[in-house]
Amino acid sequence: MDEIERFLCEDLDEDGDITSDAIFSNEISKAKIIVKESTIIAGLEEAGKVFEKTGAKLTIKIGDGSSAKSGDVIALIHGPIKAILKGERLALNFLGRMSGIATETNKIVQKCKTLNPDIEISATRKTTPGFRFYEKKAVKLGGGIPHRFGLYDAAMIKDNHIKAKGSFIQSITLVKDKIKNKIIEVEVENEEQALQAANLQVDVIMLDNFSVETAKQVANEIKSIDPSIIIEISGGITPDTILDYASFSDRISMGYLTHSVKNKDFSLEIIS
Repeated sequence: MDEIERFLCEDLDEDGDITSDAIFSNEISKAKIIVKESTIIAGLEEAGKVFEKTGAKLTIKIGDGSSAKSGDVIALIHGPIKAILKGERLALNFLGRMSGIATETNKIVQKCKTLNPDIEISATRKTTPGFRFYEKKAVKLGGGIPHRFGLYDAAMIKDNHIKAKGSFIQSITLVKDKIKNKIIEVEVENEEQALQAANLQVDVIMLDNFSVETAKQVANEIKSIDPSIIIEISGGITPDTILDYASFSDRISMGYLTHSVKNKDFSLEIIS
């Protein structure tokens, strides 16, 4: 069973769509998916897979990553009415959640790139369990970057690693000795740690919960030691404060993109 099938099982279980089964037999129908507010579309590929599983066919009119306005028809669905109704809510849930993330990501990316064209806006691992792939995909469709997907694809030395080990420098040297060919990032809490990490030539230094003034000063000091080190800003960054950090950062990571974004509104309407 793949993920789409598992999600469908939440709705159908063993008895299926008992309401539609009671009303319909084998009638063929058409439907359209309509945008109810301006958005960056994300989740249509997944919606198509949902209807494929239920036995209907989705035809895309406005694709993932594109802008759409209220009232736009982004897709048509054709097939047995029961197949369309089986997939309706799951397909719309994909679209609503993913488009909300893509739209907010795009808004923040465009806002920051007016100040710093090279900046990256990144998601974090603060995602919905079981839905991380789709949330990170939505960030990409909005122009952001997914950052690391899990604990396995990049090393990130965080405060609890350091507290448990008891040594900031030893934590870094152990990781550098044992992990090769993967990005090594260090979360730092003050200027001293930042400069120690820079001198140990890590790939990325995350300035966590730094004030704007301190972050700018420390970022400049890091670059003077090694210009190739990526400066990442994180910790409490909001859409209202992000521009304060954008001019001197290589990357800004925001849990907000995946844990606090409002879903976009779509509807499915039967047309024949």
